[in-house]
Amino acid sequence: MAASLITLAPSRSREQTETMVSPSPGGNKRKAPSGPSSPSDGDKKRVKPLPSCRLSLLVSLLASSLSLSRRFLSSLDLDLDLSLSLPLDSSLLSASLSLSRLLSLLPLPLQSLALTSTSLPPSLPLPSSWFLRLLSSSSPAAFPLSFRLSRPAFYSLLRSLHLPFSSLPPEHKLAIALFRLAHAAPFHTIARRFGLSSPSLACQAFYQVCHAITTRLSHLFGFTSDITQGFHHFSLPNCCGLLGYTRFPINHHSLGGSLIAQALLDSNGRFIDLSVGWHGSMKPLQILTRSNLYQTQLVNPPRYVLGGSCCPLLPWLITPYKIGPESPSTHVVFNQVHTCAMEMVNKAFGLVKDRWRLLGEKWKEGQAEALPYVVVAGCLLHNFLENCGEPVPEKVLLGTELVPELLPGFADFEGEGDEGGVRMRDALASHLIMARPQV
Repeated sequence: MAASLITLAPSRSREQTETMVSPSPGGNKRKAPSGPSSPSDGDKKRVKPLPSCRLSLLVSLLASSLSLSRRFLSSLDLDLDLSLSLPLDSSLLSASLSLSRLLSLLPLPLQSLALTSTSLPPSLPLPSSWFLRLLSSSSPAAFPLSFRLSRPAFYSLLRSLHLPFSSLPPEHKLAIALFRLAHAAPFHTIARRFGLSSPSLACQAFYQVCHAITTRLSHLFGFTSDITQGFHHFSLPNCCGLLGYTRFPINHHSLGGSLIAQALLDSNGRFIDLSVGWHGSMKPLQILTRSNLYQTQLVNPPRYVLGGSCCPLLPWLITPYKIGPESPSTHVVFNQVHTCAMEMVNKAFGLVKDRWRLLGEKWKEGQAEALPYVVVAGCLLHNFLENCGEPVPEKVLLGTELVPELLPGFADFEGEGDEGGVRMRDALASHLIMARPQV
């Protein structure tokens, strides 16, 4: 049983009570009051409670201020930076919830009076939804800042997904999903921006689009016929991918505080194979041997992939040498090339988490089951945008959208390397020395 985090304040003992009434330095004994006494000067200065009429007026003014503030924010949504407007919207919502709790403590007549004050006068018509105003905007930066892709790429993706037209138009559904992925916006904020009647409609649209992405774009995973060509500039013949691991934080200690993803990428940083949802305490070897990549032998010698030092050395999985003071130059050169190539893994994972900020947020325990599903959708969108030649938004390149949480790395593999893997690595190291330009 988990230990309770709630502690009770200890009751005062008899000795503590006696200390409170012990004689003062002047010799006069302070006694606890035994009955009613005349009011002191401090009692006379106490603030009198507000009368009902004053209290109802105060609550009404607060409600009106919040209502007008949210209207004002809605009118400026297209002009304000999202990094400013989204936190401001959350603050206003928190204030509204606090006011609602205050209203629940008031008598019913006062509640009715305060609620009436939040209604907007007929002279102030409600503005159209943020998304409808965005569609009519001529600003070329509006779509990239809001959805992490350009307007042409948005409609190209919309055509590829074939979203059904139900209670919401397909373009609204796609915009809702991309906006949540890009900004980790809560569903209540999305509902307000898109003019929805409830946050549950935004939630339904988000997961419907994620499902459409994983089914309609699944062909973007897989090897291409010229997969080995991209690694020729590294002088790595027959190399067909880079194997790497990353963590996605979750607020769930029974899962190790994170879920692990194993990914195989090509030379352009596109995802070829992806396996997500592994327990945060697992080692890469445990994940690899249980993954589809290992079980179906998608890679066979003489083809091979590069992997980090946390991976085992196999005939088709080549890891770096352990470098010491007396390591030969062939080992050093190989590790330099290996490190340069493997940097693309970190770059691809970092770009996915920066572009889709939702994947870098710590997910709550009840949402952990949906996280692998959303990660797959985010990586498929990454491939789609890479194939479209879509430029990365400037803020994503600068890393200003996401402050990544520090998560534990992966320890080096401690076992012995496979003999076939040792021979393959030595042959590649000798080849790199021969192919290295002579200075």
